[in-house]
Amino acid sequence: MTARQQSPLAGFTGDARPYGGGEPYADYRTADFPFTQYANLADRQLGAGVIAANDEFFAMRENLLLPGAAEFDPEHFGHKGKVMDGWETRRRRGVSAEHPWPTEDDHDWALVRLGAPGVIHGVVVDTAHFRGNYPQAVSVEGTAVEGAPTPEELLADDVKWTVLVPRTPVGGHAANGFAVDVPQRFTHLRVNQHPDGGIARLRVYGEVVADPDWLTALGTFDVVALENGGRVEDASDRFYSPATNTIQPGRSRKMDDGWETRRRRDQGHDWIRYRLAAQASVRALEIDTAYLKGNSAGWASVSVRDGEDGEWVEVLPRTRLQPDTNHRFVLPRTAVGTHARVDIFPDGGISRLRLFGRLTEEGSTALRTRHRELG
Repeated sequence: MTARQQSPLAGFTGDARPYGGGEPYADYRTADFPFTQYANLADRQLGAGVIAANDEFFAMRENLLLPGAAEFDPEHFGHKGKVMDGWETRRRRGVSAEHPWPTEDDHDWALVRLGAPGVIHGVVVDTAHFRGNYPQAVSVEGTAVEGAPTPEELLADDVKWTVLVPRTPVGGHAANGFAVDVPQRFTHLRVNQHPDGGIARLRVYGEVVADPDWLTALGTFDVVALENGGRVEDASDRFYSPATNTIQPGRSRKMDDGWETRRRRDQGHDWIRYRLAAQASVRALEIDTAYLKGNSAGWASVSVRDGEDGEWVEVLPRTRLQPDTNHRFVLPRTAVGTHARVDIFPDGGISRLRLFGRLTEEGSTALRTRHRELG
């Protein structure tokens, strides 16, 4: 199947300039990719992993999914050569002195397990600091295989792979972004570099589509959690950190693992709007301010809405928050909805929001229908 999209944004092909000393990121090329509003499905915190690669001679495949920007130390060399913060393969060679060049089909690959299955809206193949050793082109394919398949099982002849990013030239020392429009649910990716070279980071942006059988078996669960299919639709401010952090798995482990806004100098307030996994009945909630000490929100309220045009109903009135504290609330009555909103006053941040409930019959049916259509 050929993808119905995609080309890198203009200006992201061609050679990178040789490193000239000074700030390593000084001539790095990037852009504002619209699909980065979605969560990174290849986030290690969500459970993603690089489970295999055909070659990682110079630099390990696991570096692809490291959080944060790639680092560069011009003085760092090891027994195999320059130590790079990314995945780098050896130089391919031809079959003989008469044909020393790689063939058109020669390429290196890595298999990536997404942290949560979902629909992919965009991919960023980042070649930061790979200037004379980045691939000539890349391609990305996806498949859906349930459970925990081995690399050998994924590479079997009966596994169907769908093209998400066709073979496309990329630039060195640049964030190469590709929009994807393939309405299917994927669990694994195969990242190919043609014919060889290095990639610093891989980011895969999309929407989680959870397994409805699993959620039904859980009964009561966090209906806004990213891993269960919740997502951030919008936020008033993302200055210091993304709002999606508030629905990541586990507790925050440091200050920038939550959501923090800039300091307000007006009489307004900040907020995040979420879409739940599906229509659900919410019975309890948590607002955590872990590691936000001098910058946590002063007060917070939570509202729920049923449907795109429903009225917002406040389920937690404006309540005082303490720094670096997990606050738990049992609601006086069940709140049914498809969306939620947390408002913080006047600014600051929270690290996590948890909404505990269960899918309604309508929500369960809608989720099963979507799961089937995307399968």
